[in-house]
Order: sequence, then structure tokens, then C-alpha cells
Amino acid sequence: MPQPRFTTEQLEELNILCLYNLDTTQEGIKVHSNAAPEAIAAAGRLYTKGLVTQADGGYMTPLGREAAQHAQDLLGLLAPADLTT
Repeated sequence: MPQPRFTTEQLEELNILCLYNLDTTQEGIKVHSNAAPEAIAAAGRLYTKGLVTQADGGYMTPLGREAAQHAQDLLGLLAPADLTT
């Protein structure tokens, strides 16, 4: 049985979610039309899934905020360990 893995599309979506500032609900993002096609597509998928308010980013929905929190927590957990301490 194959092991579950993040798809390329899911990784792109996680990268978009990591761009959001979790310290405020008053700050969104905009994925511009000249951004990488993968980022534009990822933002659109997040919108379709109800995680953000606009197809080009916008603000996080409550579900999007939860997803962004998990994505950013996971990114922090997977960060290289500081071996100098």
C-alpha cells in the first residue's frame, strides 16, 4: 500500500497559507496576475475550498485561518534544528 504524501498542488496551497499573517484578521494577501502560475492556481483552489475570500487570495475565512495556523505550525516543526545550542 503506498504511503500518503502531499501532492504538488497541496504543497503549493500550504505555501500560500504560510504567507498569511496570523496576528491579525485585518490583513490579507493578493496573488498578482504576474505571479507564478502555480501560486495563482493554488490561491484559486483555496478559494474554491472556502479557505480564502477571493480567488486571488483576499482574507482568510475561519476555516482558512485554522488551516493557515496548522500549516504554519507544521512549517515550524519541520524547520531545521538549531544545532548550535
